[in-house]
Order: sequence, then C-alpha cells, then structure tokens
Amino acid sequence: MGVLEGKVAAVTGAGRGIGREIALMFAQEGAQVVVNDLGGDTDGSGRGGIAEEVANEIVAHGGKAVPHGEDIATVAGGESLLQSAVDHFGGLDILVNNAGILRDRTLFNMEEEDWDAVIRVHLKGHYCCSRPFARFIREHNRTHCRIINFSSVSGLFGNFGQSNYGAAKAGIAGFSRVLALELAKYGCTVNTISPAALTRMTIPLRERRGETVSDQDLIDSGPQHIAPVVTWLASEAAGHVTSQIIHVAHGLVGIMQQPAIIKSFQHEQAWSLEELDEYMPKLLQAKKDHDREVAERGKPEPIKEGWSSQN
Repeated sequence: MGVLEGKVAAVTGAGRGIGREIALMFAQEGAQVVVNDLGGDTDGSGRGGIAEEVANEIVAHGGKAVPHGEDIATVAGGESLLQSAVDHFGGLDILVNNAGILRDRTLFNMEEEDWDAVIRVHLKGHYCCSRPFARFIREHNRTHCRIINFSSVSGLFGNFGQSNYGAAKAGIAGFSRVLALELAKYGCTVNTISPAALTRMTIPLRERRGETVSDQDLIDSGPQHIAPVVTWLASEAAGHVTSQIIHVAHGLVGIMQQPAIIKSFQHEQAWSLEELDEYMPKLLQAKKDHDREVAERGKPEPIKEGWSSQN
C-alpha cells in the first residue's frame, strides 16, 4: 500500500517537468490525481493536450487520474479544479500549486504585460486554487489535508532579470505562512518548496550562459528529485510539518530559515540620526555574523549510499 492510498490530489502544471513527476509519483503511491495543465509554452502562450497524456499514462499503469485543462489563474479555473476532484473522486485532500511561466527581463525592459502575466499565473494562481479548497475544507470539516506551494530562490534570494518572477515567488512564501495559520485548526498543513531542477523552463537559462545540458545532467538534476520530497510532505508522516520552506535540488534536501529578528535595541524615545550612526552598524554586523553561521550550518552533509536510520 502506498503512502497516499485513498487520497485525492490535484497538481497544477502537471503536464511536464516537476509537476508531471509529482503526479506520477502520487499515483504510484495510491493517490487519485487530477492532472492540470494548459499545455502552453513557457511564457504562458498557447495550449496543448499534455494533461490528457499524463492522465492516460497514469491510467495505463493501473492508477486513477483525470485531466484538467482549465486556466488556474482564474477564480473559475480554480473552482473547476476542485469540482473536478469532487466529481470524479468524491473530494480533495492534497493540492500542489506548481503551475508557472517565465517572462525574464530586467526592469529596464519589462513591460506591464510581462509583469502582470507572471504575477497572475504564479501568485494569483495560488490564490485561485487554494481559496476554493480552503472553503471546501472548512465547509466539510475535511481534516488532515495538505497544500504544497512552489516558491523559488529567485524570490527567496533574488535573481538578476527576474523581478516579476521573484516578486511572485516571494509572495507565495508569505501567502503560505498566512494560509498555514488559517487552516491549522483543521489539521491542514501548508508548506513551500524551493526547487532547483533542470526543466524546459530552466535549461534555456543555462544555455544562454553558454553551458550545455547533457543526459547525465538530467539524471543528476532532473525534476524527478523534487517529487519524493513533495510526496513525503503530502503523506501522514509529515502531519506535524507546516509553514516550512523546504529546498530541494539534485539530491539535496534542506530547510530554509524564515524571516526573524536577529538582533535589536530598544529605545525609550525616537532614535536620533547620531544614535543610528552608532547602533545601525552593530545591527549590520550582527546580520553578517548570523549569515556566516547559517552558511556554515547549511552546508550539505553527505549521506552514504544505501544508508538509512535503521541501519
């Protein structure tokens, strides 16, 4: 029996890349899956039938899946995603908000349409799918559900030429923290994935830097590395894990720090500029010391092949 046996899941952007690998693994672990994808290009244009292809692949291997080709960046599309799960499988337990597009440009050259399109698909898309699911959870008292959202180092760290994408992905992290608080009473966890994988969206970025992507690179750093972590977060084993950002990249899994005050000073009155001249450098130095400590602790610890905690 798989770890998701009897669960119903909806995965957006599941026609290719990370979403596809998640949908396939969910099905392998026993979940009934609604496979959402418009089938468009990486910039959001066009449509295709790739959701049907993935759903058919799942069914051909003995699983249960249905395609969903609606636009999840609309309220109607998000409601339709939930309704598809209810109509075909009787409900919804797991929502993975993965769909996304890219319109990379520096702010000097970014047009309003480039900004709006990326914010719409990523940030609004998370809202459009999560709101009907949250209402469904409350109205039916459907406990122990899971929402797994997708952020990015582009928003969490910053990345040149991606102010639209970075803003959306940073917003998703904040959205997830709030949603985790609002759904806690129902035992629903809300976590965020920060992925790094070679997909049709990221490979061109490497190629534009003059790098080549080999078949071995796809094995070492492909989207198949993301799916197990998402599956674990969707399982009963992760019932106590919520409001976390998990970074996943080619064999690496790590937990990321959240916004917190590192050091502070309390004054009984408004700060003068002269006082700030004295105390702001102390705050900045505390931040540098903290960053060095976190960078050291965050270095990957190698795991020996075949090792497990039971050995």
